[in-house]
Amino acid sequence: MFSNPNETIEALGLLPAMHVADFGAGSGFYALAAGRAVGDRGKVFAIDIQKELLDRIKGEARRNKLSNVEVVWGDLEKPRGSGLREEAVDAVLITNILFQVKDKIALAREALRVLKPKGQLLVVDWKESFGNLGPRPEDITPVDTAQEIFLQAGFSFDRRIGAGAHHYGIIFKKP
Repeated sequence: MFSNPNETIEALGLLPAMHVADFGAGSGFYALAAGRAVGDRGKVFAIDIQKELLDRIKGEARRNKLSNVEVVWGDLEKPRGSGLREEAVDAVLITNILFQVKDKIALAREALRVLKPKGQLLVVDWKESFGNLGPRPEDITPVDTAQEIFLQAGFSFDRRIGAGAHHYGIIFKKP
């Protein structure tokens, strides 16, 4: 079974009215799940570098009556690349993108910058290559490596969570 965005978001414990950034929102599954979790008073910024994916997320949010999901074009490997102000969000989601990111430390630092103090970061990524559905084996970021990247960027480890048979999940906190 692949990762289940609704279950993973539930494990993170998002609350109504929270603000969330979905870094590398891609298909939008996590952004939409977060939008449902934070409700009408909350806000989800679905950030991606691929404009066609952002258009798809915008359409899915509209079809799901989630007016709290806002799409944002951004290059998350560049300083201030999310377009968000400092300490703007309560939680950041980084799901299924580590295998695509060259500068993982830059990504981690951008997440730290936009998070409020005591904010949460959820990292979900592939723990193995799964046929033609997952990344190439050489592109996978092992869980221990991912954990070290985010600790090096300034996060503190909170806990690991289940994220499906082929994925790992780690929750960090901003000190």
